[in-house]
Amino acid sequence: MKFLKDTKDGTLLLVYVQPKAKKNEIEGIDGWRGRLKVKIKAPPVEGKANKELVKFLSKILGAEVSILRGETGREKDLLVRGVDSGEVLKKLGL
Repeated sequence: MKFLKDTKDGTLLLVYVQPKAKKNEIEGIDGWRGRLKVKIKAPPVEGKANKELVKFLSKILGAEVSILRGETGREKDLLVRGVDSGEVLKKLGL
């Protein structure tokens, strides 16, 4: 999977975020970008969408999630600590 990569610290998860959605949800793989598309209710103001993204994915994956790159853009590189890519795929239902 192009959007997942195992590292020594956990799994690198590449996402594309769509803020101001009706509800928080995983939409699937964005074929054009090769990233996991995630819809978030919060607006991209004062880091609200980032906070909600981290909280939403942490809950689904049952692990600590942090943003490594892309704080201000829609394309973000996230680190899911202590979980391998197979487990991430299973929990995302992909």
